[in-house]
Amino acid sequence: MLVAFSVAPSGSEKDNTGSVHDAVAEAVKIVRDSGLPNHTSSMFTEIEGEWDEVMNVIKRATDAVAKHGSRVSLVIKADIRPGHSGELTGKVERLERAIDEMDEYRGHS
Repeated sequence: MLVAFSVAPSGSEKDNTGSVHDAVAEAVKIVRDSGLPNHTSSMFTEIEGEWDEVMNVIKRATDAVAKHGSRVSLVIKADIRPGHSGELTGKVERLERAIDEMDEYRGHS
């Protein structure tokens, strides 16, 4: 399965800037240390693996973020496709090939 998730604290009294980077850094470190394929962008972290292992990592990341505020916001989007792996990069590679093919068809180089 491929999961995109975003986790952030709220209700923090420590930092009045609204920044959550320290909490998010802890969550991303947990994901990276998991050994599962992952990618972090400005808004989401994607992780790939079996259901139980992915959800365990997300739970641990959420627990780490919870220490930074009185509430936690967690957004999860999952692509559950049994029998497939390598989709973290595979989906993007297929997309790029399709764009290249469109450009070739339209005469762009």
